[in-house]
Amino acid sequence: MSLGQGLHGLQASVPGSGEGRAASRSLAMAPHRIRRYQESDREGVLDLFWKGLDEYTSPTFHYLLRLPRVLVPLLGGPLALLLVSGSWVLALVTCLTLLAALRFIAKYPWTSFGVITLNTDMSDITQTYFSERGSCFWVVECEGQVVGMVGCLPAEESALHRKRLQLLHLFVALEHRGQGMAKALTRTVLQFARDQGYQEVALSTSRLQPSALGLYQGLGFQETHEFYYSWIWRLIAVPGVYFLYRLRQPRGP
Repeated sequence: MSLGQGLHGLQASVPGSGEGRAASRSLAMAPHRIRRYQESDREGVLDLFWKGLDEYTSPTFHYLLRLPRVLVPLLGGPLALLLVSGSWVLALVTCLTLLAALRFIAKYPWTSFGVITLNTDMSDITQTYFSERGSCFWVVECEGQVVGMVGCLPAEESALHRKRLQLLHLFVALEHRGQGMAKALTRTVLQFARDQGYQEVALSTSRLQPSALGLYQGLGFQETHEFYYSWIWRLIAVPGVYFLYRLRQPRGP
């Protein structure tokens, strides 16, 4: 299971102040360089990884609030207590407790994925992504800082191992979005796949990531099916979306 396949992040908000706009223009003018991962990048990569996952707690929370099966008990429970006990304090405390529990549920899938990832392919990035031909991991460097990243590994299925490449862990720092970095990283993976002789590039993302969905569709990825990463994703009714990009094979002489 790899929830990080195709994780892209949410669109950055537009700064409201003149100072914020000036900072944004300064960032846009800063040079960015895509290069291969080095061990000295590990701290920056992990920081970017966790910050990216944390961004999804709020959208997931707001999504859950719109579900009838969540909204009815969230409102009905405190109201029922108010009618039975006549206590506004008890009703308010119950409502706040339910909201806190819902916030935990919204955060749990992303935290769980982070823990799993850090104990599997990202436990040793150099070993996982550079020990054999056909896999790689890149970072985007800006003024000495890691502000973007993406990796790729051969498909786990033995029959597809040398045919299909999996795109993994696409993240761009919030303040560096809107500059085409995610698109450039995805194209880096596509070009790597061509150079390595792969026929397909696969990835997955979730329905809660509209910017990622738009990015991949715009680049020519085709949605193949929906699925649930685990029981918790099925519980909160957030499906994953599987995408496939079929590479054109070079014509013979």
